[in-house]
Amino acid sequence: MRIETDLKLGFKDVMIRPKRSTLSSRAQVSLDRDFTFLHSNYKWTGVPIMAANMDTVGTFEMATALAKHKIFTAIHKHYTIEEWSIFMESIPDEMTDYFSVSTGTGAADSEKLATIIGNHPQIKFICIDVANGYSEHFVNFVKNTRNQYPDKVIMAGNVVTGEMVEELLLAGADIIKVGIGPGSVCTTRVKTGVGYPQLSAIIECADAAHGLGGQIVSDGGCKIPGDIAKAFGGGADFVMLGGMLAGHTESGGETVEIDGEKFKQFYGMSSETAMNKHVGGVANYRASEGKTVQIPFRGSVEHTVQDFLGSLRSTCTYVGANRLKELTKRTTFIRVQEQHNEVFSK
Repeated sequence: MRIETDLKLGFKDVMIRPKRSTLSSRAQVSLDRDFTFLHSNYKWTGVPIMAANMDTVGTFEMATALAKHKIFTAIHKHYTIEEWSIFMESIPDEMTDYFSVSTGTGAADSEKLATIIGNHPQIKFICIDVANGYSEHFVNFVKNTRNQYPDKVIMAGNVVTGEMVEELLLAGADIIKVGIGPGSVCTTRVKTGVGYPQLSAIIECADAAHGLGGQIVSDGGCKIPGDIAKAFGGGADFVMLGGMLAGHTESGGETVEIDGEKFKQFYGMSSETAMNKHVGGVANYRASEGKTVQIPFRGSVEHTVQDFLGSLRSTCTYVGANRLKELTKRTTFIRVQEQHNEVFSK
């Protein structure tokens, strides 16, 4: 046993200090980023925000809506091969820059991925997603996937420490998913005691990834638009959203009516709800590590997108960043005392 005494921070522990700016309008801020990925060498341009690969968020409908803004969707892994074929027939080729096909690490997952990619070779992105990215099996799966698809952009995770980011990049991943337990419907920290404050995880993992020429995506913990700005300020290349994109017309999840008001179901992918739906229940050797909540129905995702993009542009004007790429260089975080956090969150 050992104890690390270095300070670790989450989004609620800091605010961004304003700086002198020459910008006179939010309209002057560009949120586009350009990336050339480490192994695939593919060049990508877009707004580096992602919809999470949850079946209540990462839907075909969400991907279609977000691609109009050049925003990315990690499409969840539970669509059938036939559903993928119908979707791919309905979209223009240029939209393939803005979504990934997701997969687990089992033999059946690998076979399904091979069929989807074989049927639709124009797909450019693969998301390999597990709750715990620290296993040898996961690293080997990433290596095998890179060997099988040398020209695809591979996103893999989740991890929260620099050394594992480096190992996954060396194994063949281009983008590393960072985050264990910060999501609003994730109970990993409650059930297992395992986790890492998200902002510190971003700072540590971004440093490791950028040293090798890779990228990271901050996955989880963003509850408000200001959290997205803090994630980018901390060095994240991409920011993945779950709860902030749930509850919309384009979101998945059952729609229910309670006392005349509409709600949509939102749950973690390790929740009992998800496991009952997709794998026939919670296996007797594990526990549910997610919860299910009802989100008030929000209508079209368009308004939410405009809100967080406008907020992000506003952050950039406060610190004098003409482009999103400059935000991390212009960011100074101020630690917020606990009592101030309570006031700030009300």
